[in-house]
Amino acid sequence: METMRTEQNSLGLVEAPSDKLLGDANSRMEMSSTPAQDVYEIRPRKDRNGFDLISDRLRRGPIWYAGPDAVRNAVAFAKYRSLSRSRWAIIRVFNEAGKVTEIHEQ
Repeated sequence: METMRTEQNSLGLVEAPSDKLLGDANSRMEMSSTPAQDVYEIRPRKDRNGFDLISDRLRRGPIWYAGPDAVRNAVAFAKYRSLSRSRWAIIRVFNEAGKVTEIHEQ
């Protein structure tokens, strides 16, 4: 007889064979050992007035940076934010043509 396991998800209770819900131990270990990453993009604004720091981790949307040190300040903030959350970060800086000019990995 197959073991059934009841679990709750966002739609309610689900009953399925336990090996189908959770997979085997090796796949669970691989998923949990993968470090979490934050991805940040620094792109020039369309109005050419500074740069936007873009990430899905920013709750209120992009952060606008202007001035001669705009890119440096945006990179510093992204690094600080990822370090304070103990996460790996990839920070990509784009030029006006949409090409990556710098990549910072931490």
